[in-house]
Amino acid sequence: MNMQSIRNIILKSHYDREDLVHLLQLRDPEKAELLEHASGIRKKYAGDQIYFRGLIEFSNICRKNCLYCGIRSAHKGLKRYNLNDEEVLETARYALDCNYGSIVLQSGELESKHFTGRVNGLLNKIHQHTGGRLRITLSCGEQNRETCLRWFESGAHRYLLRIEASNPELYGRLHPGDQKHLYSRRLECLYDLKDIGYQTGTGVMIGLPFQTIADLADDLLFMKQYDVDMVGMGPYLEHENTPFYHLRNLLPGHFERFQLTLKMIALLRIMMKDINIAATTATQTIDPSGRELAVDAGANVIMPNITPVKYRQYYSLYNGKPFINETFPDLEQSSDFPGIKLNNQIAYGEWGDSIHYLKKQGS
Repeated sequence: MNMQSIRNIILKSHYDREDLVHLLQLRDPEKAELLEHASGIRKKYAGDQIYFRGLIEFSNICRKNCLYCGIRSAHKGLKRYNLNDEEVLETARYALDCNYGSIVLQSGELESKHFTGRVNGLLNKIHQHTGGRLRITLSCGEQNRETCLRWFESGAHRYLLRIEASNPELYGRLHPGDQKHLYSRRLECLYDLKDIGYQTGTGVMIGLPFQTIADLADDLLFMKQYDVDMVGMGPYLEHENTPFYHLRNLLPGHFERFQLTLKMIALLRIMMKDINIAATTATQTIDPSGRELAVDAGANVIMPNITPVKYRQYYSLYNGKPFINETFPDLEQSSDFPGIKLNNQIAYGEWGDSIHYLKKQGS
């Protein structure tokens, strides 16, 4: 297919599955044209600003046993931690002092009366401690509708629950076949979050074992059909203490997974012009400029990890996670910190709500 034919596909107003499969396999120079087009879409519909979300990984305790994840419950050698309330509040205050408009509270997946109350208390304390100046995103896994509603009423404005793989069969191969790991439950929770009124986010891993290009095309169509407000997706990276580690030599190389991630971001930006899309830390694990390149492909959110340094190494979802030992003031001065290269685009002090969500709310 010639360059003009590729351009005609890129410029289509709607992509079907066949289009997406084709575009996900593009190589340069056609791939470069796709990314450039997506970057223009971002600037036109979502703006030229990049929003920071200070990421606080407040606990790595998890009840799930996902076969790809480094904090899975069966990883008995991992030191488990749980920040106390004062540590969370201090970190939230640091985000405010850095002039970030929002934070993300992320943890392993737990469901209990104690955990529900603990998160609810943190939401109330953070709002009191910061004068309500921070937007708060939760990423705490599947919860029942009552819990999600309680947290929403306590000031959780956004919720990120990655589907990881929208193909139920593939999802099943990523998880133990028990009642804790049901695709139907995860999907139900996503729809509850949306119905309650959250700015709802999801996402997938790219380059998984058993995953096909057609699966990724379907992931994009799933996010479009679900009408997501925000997305966090990145390359699958192995962890040595997981059952999937022995499959690593059967997978595309890290660079190929990274390039596929850029194309996924670009295509989703073209398909859903005004949503928020995160440039994930995993991209920077592969390429020191990974998050900046993801922004160039259409992403508009970056989540600097502001978890206290002494805990970061234990939130080890995958091998090679960057910046686990750097103190944050030093990191902000590093040439590897995204703010250095994107400083003129960073929207400091702004909440950065999803334009897509605000339009649906009539705001």
